[in-house]
Amino acid sequence: MNRKNLCRVWLVFGLLAFQPVYCVAADGQGPEEIILTPTIDIIKVPKPAYLPHHTHQWLECDACHHTQAENGKKVEYIPGQAIQKCESCHNSKAGMPERVSTLKRAAHVLCMECHRQQDKELTKCGVCHTTTIKSDI
Repeated sequence: MNRKNLCRVWLVFGLLAFQPVYCVAADGQGPEEIILTPTIDIIKVPKPAYLPHHTHQWLECDACHHTQAENGKKVEYIPGQAIQKCESCHNSKAGMPERVSTLKRAAHVLCMECHRQQDKELTKCGVCHTTTIKSDI
């Protein structure tokens, strides 16, 4: 999988499944900031993950966003399609492959792979699992 597609997949998982959204980006391209917290496969984590959506908008939307066909296969993002929560498919009850079977796993696959390619410093836990919202990220 090439770098652009890997980043897209990772961002999709992160954006679709987590709540709450704090504010909408000025350009209308989705939320500016998101706190990623699972609601189905509840796990103990030291801190929820923070996603500064506005700083990821250099990517194309389909870098992260996609959906699922009735047969369970991944369907690439089509501009204008409704964005569902990642967790609606990436949960332990949905029968996804183990690697992406929960929100946490899917998000770590998508985000960590992209971050690893961009800057290994971005793979540190505290980058996403922070205690405060950082609007200037």
